[in-house]
Amino acid sequence: MAEEETARKPFARLLDRVGRPAHRCAVVHPVDALSLSGALEAQRLGLIDPILIGNRNKIMAAAEVAALDVSGLELVDVPHSHAAADEAVRLAAEGNASIIMKGHIATGELMAACVRREGGLRTQRRMSHVFVMETPAWSKWILISDGAINIAPDLPTKRWITQNAIDLAIALGIDTPLTAILSATELVDPAILSTIDAAALCKMADRGQIRGGILDGPLAFDLAMSPEAVLAKGLYSPVAGAADILIVPGIEAGNMLAKQLDYLAGAEAAGIVLGAKVPIVLTSRADSPAERAASAALAAAYLVWQNRPE
Repeated sequence: MAEEETARKPFARLLDRVGRPAHRCAVVHPVDALSLSGALEAQRLGLIDPILIGNRNKIMAAAEVAALDVSGLELVDVPHSHAAADEAVRLAAEGNASIIMKGHIATGELMAACVRREGGLRTQRRMSHVFVMETPAWSKWILISDGAINIAPDLPTKRWITQNAIDLAIALGIDTPLTAILSATELVDPAILSTIDAAALCKMADRGQIRGGILDGPLAFDLAMSPEAVLAKGLYSPVAGAADILIVPGIEAGNMLAKQLDYLAGAEAAGIVLGAKVPIVLTSRADSPAERAASAALAAAYLVWQNRPE
């Protein structure tokens, strides 16, 4: 019975392991019922202390529609979504917010404010998005990157995409994440650039330019995930058939892979952007409040790991 109950709760294992207390979170333009509900669900679970940033009248109207009580929450009244994004970035850059959470605002609009050089959130790393998928078809979490931010990443960008994903996996308790660099084949083929990048990333890991995980690639998806495919093709690899992380060649592949798991395999999806001064909870407009809370839990877990005593 306990196992059945857990199975009905998305990311229950993640929520159980995340440290408290809550982190101050700038919620950008939560002017619809779904994004506001997600923020309050994350607050209810003790993950965040939300700062609602947006047009006060629209936030209050959304709260009324969803029958939510926001009277005790900090609310920063700004005229529109652009101003909300700028204010969230300012709060985070000044150390007054530890997490940024997307509300009812376009991803491009929010990220434009986050990557602006004068905004103060940029670091030496490239920002990248990591999906964390929980599906009945697989016994452990699957991390997919990057399916939301970097459109056609070059090799230096893929290095940071890979490192960010490994760091998040470690923060989630995966001690040495098995990281598959995906392509259409396991062979290095000069005609397929992603296979060249995959081979280079593996060598970069050998040289200590990527740390914390075990890499292999190029690997086709079946070889990354299926022990039967590995056996049939006679491939030896410490990663093949057991990958924790899937590094995709471009945004189309990552976005389609995550959504196929979501819509066709019954997966639940959470996701954040790493590489900025603070983690950014970047949810889809279709995400449920539970998935939005799970994304906040990813950010909280990452902050606990990042701030651990050395």
